[in-house]
Amino acid sequence: MSHLFGALDRLSIAFFIEPTLHYLCSMQKVRLHDLGEKDYNEVWLLQKKIFQEAIDEKLNNKKPVQHLIVCEHPHVYTLGKNAQSSNLLLSEEELKSKSISVYEIERGGDITYHGPGQLVVYPIFDLEQLGLGVKKFVYLIEECIIQTLGDFGIMAERIEGRIGIWIDKDGMKERKIAAIGIKCSRHISMHGLALNVNTDMQLFNHIIPCGISDKAVSSMELELSRKIEMTDVKELMLKKISSTFGIHLDSV
Repeated sequence: MSHLFGALDRLSIAFFIEPTLHYLCSMQKVRLHDLGEKDYNEVWLLQKKIFQEAIDEKLNNKKPVQHLIVCEHPHVYTLGKNAQSSNLLLSEEELKSKSISVYEIERGGDITYHGPGQLVVYPIFDLEQLGLGVKKFVYLIEECIIQTLGDFGIMAERIEGRIGIWIDKDGMKERKIAAIGIKCSRHISMHGLALNVNTDMQLFNHIIPCGISDKAVSSMELELSRKIEMTDVKELMLKKISSTFGIHLDSV
């Protein structure tokens, strides 16, 4: 009888393991670059290198390797293709005195801030391999942010016609907690999302974020009235990205 139960146990384990292994093998593999705090220009150059390699592979009828970069940056303002220089409210001298870098980059959108305490994620994905259009891709990025914040007890939403993720939609204190800006060419994406975790919000006072002058910005720290462990947010965000996009992240 014990042999029978042992055989049944092994059979049950096999039924459980085999579909799980098949699911893992069928997931798209993505290389994860967890860089910690890294200079913006250094990461930007890495993005562009990977992005161009992916495009070259596609032009040669190959499947590009997909990458996900996660990091924080020292203080920096970035201006997208549609940015108005008047939305940067500091002079060159003031920027230098505050040790804030400025870059004009190729993503969409206006001006935004990156700095310590902000989780930045750059997916360099082949949307064709993932079976996604650009609109669906952005929707899924939004969904990862919304779900991550929801697990911390913060209710956040999309707002029609506005980029990013917002709190208190249609309320008196409508505010933005995450920014999204991407570039896509030949179905290859670059740039991505920035979620304010323990961000120094004073740095947003020197710009008109995303060109929107009548709305505030917020952070997880402000919403929850406590410091948030960045590692916890990062790990949760990576889980959401993995499950939402159906990918398996391999650390580089």
